[in-house]
Amino acid sequence: MAIELRSLRQFVVIAELGSYRRAAQALFIAQPALSVSIRKLEDAVGATLFERGARGVTLTDAGAALLGDARRALFHAEQGREAARMVALGEGGRLRVGFVGSATYALLPRCVPAFRHRYPQVRLELMEATSVEAVAQLRDSRLDAAVVRGPVTADDVIEVHEVERDDLWLVVPATHPLAARRTVGLADCREESFVTYAAGSVPGLHNTALSACRQAGFEPHVGQEATQVQTVVSLVASGLGVALVPGVTRSFTHPAVRFVRLRDAASRGALSLSLVLLRHTPSPAALRLRDVMLTGAHDPADMG
Repeated sequence: MAIELRSLRQFVVIAELGSYRRAAQALFIAQPALSVSIRKLEDAVGATLFERGARGVTLTDAGAALLGDARRALFHAEQGREAARMVALGEGGRLRVGFVGSATYALLPRCVPAFRHRYPQVRLELMEATSVEAVAQLRDSRLDAAVVRGPVTADDVIEVHEVERDDLWLVVPATHPLAARRTVGLADCREESFVTYAAGSVPGLHNTALSACRQAGFEPHVGQEATQVQTVVSLVASGLGVALVPGVTRSFTHPAVRFVRLRDAASRGALSLSLVLLRHTPSPAALRLRDVMLTGAHDPADMG
């Protein structure tokens, strides 16, 4: 015969108060009904749990043996109920977030501590990926959310929330003639060799950089391709060319390169980071992350 948590709770209250009458009052239940419930518990256990006396009731040896496990069962049941409630509210459980490397410059350091402070019971799992990989993993439900470089088009499966907008900057070797300038027109770079982003892996950055060059009146000469912004900067530091990078990249300076602001109007607000979610996400915590990121969204182009 199954033992109900309600019966265990009643049993513990009687044991702690030493009286059916006081236990019935504390439990807001009629004393006869409480007696029936305990008899059913004794039938399920197969032993008498209480001995009645003039001053109330005391535990039998069987009752004393049950008491500790009954308290633990009630504790774990409450813990399970609370854990389920927190997950349902987006305040607990696991949240798997894919992100592009350049999100680590400003967006994640700004939003992740705020999210963890607000929802400390959520187990946050961050996984670096390209934009293409992250969106694919989100669609396959291997991720709960993805922070990617735009543009990303919303559809029947995913929804897209822009959480950061940034300018394009030029990065050049520290010894380059343009390194001493405060600003530069992109057209001045028409003869340069460019380190660019691989179209298949980083289509957003690739297309944005290519479009900026074309609006400046030239087709860039591509000397090298890379996937991560950090790698692009390192290749520029190695003297393999110049590159167009998000402005937030300046927060991680490299002694062998210089960042130069572009005068071109097309460079202003040319880049975006977006939080992508499944449109009908099964993860309430992902919606909590969306709220935190949208609340903390700002334009990092105003840095320094």
